[in-house]
Amino acid sequence: MKAILVPSPGGPESLVFGEAPEPAVGGGEVLVLVRATAVNRADLLQAAGKYPPPPGASEILGLEAAGLVEATGERVFFLLPGGGYAEKVAVPRGMLMPIPDGMSFEEAAAIPEAWFTAYLNLFREGALAAGERVLVHAAASGVGTAAIQLARGAGATVVATVRSAAKMPPLLTLGADLVVDTTSREFAEAVEERYGANAIGLVLDPVGGPALARNVRLLARGGRLVLIATMGGGSAELDLRAVLSKRLRVVGSTLRARPLAEKTDLTAAFVRDVLPGFGDGRFRPLVDAVFPLASAAEAHRRMAANVNVGKIVLAVGA
Repeated sequence: MKAILVPSPGGPESLVFGEAPEPAVGGGEVLVLVRATAVNRADLLQAAGKYPPPPGASEILGLEAAGLVEATGERVFFLLPGGGYAEKVAVPRGMLMPIPDGMSFEEAAAIPEAWFTAYLNLFREGALAAGERVLVHAAASGVGTAAIQLARGAGATVVATVRSAAKMPPLLTLGADLVVDTTSREFAEAVEERYGANAIGLVLDPVGGPALARNVRLLARGGRLVLIATMGGGSAELDLRAVLSKRLRVVGSTLRARPLAEKTDLTAAFVRDVLPGFGDGRFRPLVDAVFPLASAAEAHRRMAANVNVGKIVLAVGA
């Protein structure tokens, strides 16, 4: 089968469109003919040799996909620990979700990693409640655009940060109440000017590093900070007195390495709580661009340039 291979670690230039063995189908798994997959920042890190797949997972890049169950023709989409950048993938039956009527494979492939991450960390890890304010950093990403919609759907007020003025209008259209371009405005000052001190109930943060102190400053008593990545740096000073006095919770959260049983449970909850919203129009995956699988290197360059708003998708197969 055709797949994207990474013979040696590196940047986009290291990606090779070539032949790979077909996946072995284990007990409880089905073979899916992939029609679309999507790019995640984790794929860039894995290609660079900085984020190896979990033990037993495919070495092929790709954390999500959409396609057809070979045996039945069902249109499905799903989360993966790896293997999406290929024409075929073996998937546990419990991870499959039906693609809503009228949704394309490309749109469906843009959902699992971003929307699962947002759902998990807003509600299970972050305990977001109606009436609270949530601060979403890097909000033009796939996770960010999903988090805006989910938080608004739950009755929360959404503050979003971006690093480009051009990314602000699409996020306001999605439902963000305040969008701050951090290249021209300090985000903590902008939040305090609009809402006052200690006004944020939950921070969803893929940045880390220097954002930590300002996140803590903005959090209300009983606030939660959920750290999902460290794009801005892996270390920072933490004022423990503020953590104590505000009774804050700081949570570290990743998705890829969680056990299959936990992911299957998360899939069932997502199908129950979120999937209907794609059918009735409350939610929509935001697709930034679509590239053919053979042009995965170009897709990686687009993500590395940080110009995308929403998900970058790769079209696969027929």
